[in-house]
Amino acid sequence: MAVAIGFRFFPTEEELVSFYLRNQLQGTRQDMHLVIPVLNIFYDLEPWDLPKLAGELCKGDVEQWFYFTPRQEREARGGRASRTTASGYWKATGSPGFVYSSDDRVIGMKKTMVFYKGKAPNGRKTKWKMNEYRAIEALSDPYVAAPPKLRHEFSLCRVYVASSSSRAFDRRPLEAHNNAATTSGGASGTSLAGGDHYNPAEASEDEFWELVNNLEEHGIGWEQLNEI
Repeated sequence: MAVAIGFRFFPTEEELVSFYLRNQLQGTRQDMHLVIPVLNIFYDLEPWDLPKLAGELCKGDVEQWFYFTPRQEREARGGRASRTTASGYWKATGSPGFVYSSDDRVIGMKKTMVFYKGKAPNGRKTKWKMNEYRAIEALSDPYVAAPPKLRHEFSLCRVYVASSSSRAFDRRPLEAHNNAATTSGGASGTSLAGGDHYNPAEASEDEFWELVNNLEEHGIGWEQLNEI
């Protein structure tokens, strides 16, 4: 299955969450692993070793690489996932945000991490970055009000080397994007367009999980979640 010159796997955030991640969670479409393999990238491998382990159809990519990452055993037991490799560690940066569909529905969450070489907390920051996406569980009964939950079995990770260029992965209508950006603040804000190259102030891991545990407090209407 050769890909012609000029064609690249360049999905939007909506496509990553609503199609690829959801199909992985449902155990369907095994052919997706030709572009997004299943790989534990957080503590088994260094970031610079990941490009050569990309999906078969994305071996030639030089900008970004994608992986499905399974939930760690320690995380399933209620602990915190390990982000440490032999040479360094991944550290969350900025505030986590929601991932939106093109019609402005909340479909998932995203956080950005930066890789540091050395031991925490005195590691040296590198240009290796990652966006980790998790899907929000769809409600099976539209008439039952229940708090939204994140799916933890798998996350989808986009790995790349930071640069000065800007790419918009969030392709919601411009008007909806601007409204969300001006009315939302802090951890409850929208995922940023071009967020792969955004370098905000660093945040603690706890900030992400606080947002996850309080999803229902951040203005996600039930009528939106029922359509996810």
